[in-house]
Amino acid sequence: MIVVTGATGNVGRPLTQALAEAGEQVTAVSRHAAAVPDGVRHVTADLAEPTSLAPVLDGAKALFLLLSGDLHAPGARPTDIIDLAAAGGVSRIVLLSSQGVATRPLGPTRIAMRAVEDALGESGPDWAVLRPGGFASNALAWAESVRTQGTVAAPFGDVGVPVVDPVDIAEVAAACLLDERHTGGVFELTGPEVITPRQQAEAIAAALGSPVRFHELTREEAKAAMTRFVPPELADDTLDIIAAPNPAELGISPDVERVLGRAPSSFSDWVTRSMAAFR
Repeated sequence: MIVVTGATGNVGRPLTQALAEAGEQVTAVSRHAAAVPDGVRHVTADLAEPTSLAPVLDGAKALFLLLSGDLHAPGARPTDIIDLAAAGGVSRIVLLSSQGVATRPLGPTRIAMRAVEDALGESGPDWAVLRPGGFASNALAWAESVRTQGTVAAPFGDVGVPVVDPVDIAEVAAACLLDERHTGGVFELTGPEVITPRQQAEAIAAALGSPVRFHELTREEAKAAMTRFVPPELADDTLDIIAAPNPAELGISPDVERVLGRAPSSFSDWVTRSMAAFR
């Protein structure tokens, strides 16, 4: 049995599908009830209360661990989940971490995530760590404004990073869960090209076949919007990167291609697949 946390999100959903299609027994874990692929067991549990995962992890062979924003908040103890998995006999854990652990090691949330990585390395089970940069699917935050106003609003409109398709993250995660050759690997995951928010808006417009206006937010406006969903520390760490990415954050990593044997998908590929959200 492979346990997938965050199983209804942009990474967890395609990962669950990929594992099911590979013939694996999968338990999909999320906070709320949700539809899952045929043959997949769904369990509601809250990672902020690790003991709620104990019945799910007991006897599982592998775990995909995705930590939600509130598990970066002060006082959270995500390492308890790793301890619980090891105690339950889980033999392989794949952690979704962040590129910023390496590129911004002094950011508050990056320090916390590095502590989780270190705890994983010392926990006993085989492990792999995924460190993606910005997600292409962050553009879904614009879906309603594109549908209703034909507008994209974002900060730092002409500053780009190589955003990664979450399906690529999911496929790398599946490979790490299923193939022992990836044990002990730390994989930096990016898209194939640097793309700015303004260029992302243009790609959405091209796929829609209709104009999309770009409105540039101030940092303060962007932080106010982000802190509706994530802790202020995580918002600040993210904004620091997208305001002024350093050379490492602008680099195109070979790791997606190294693991999957194909080039990473572009933002335009992701938009084409996600058009229903913007229409």
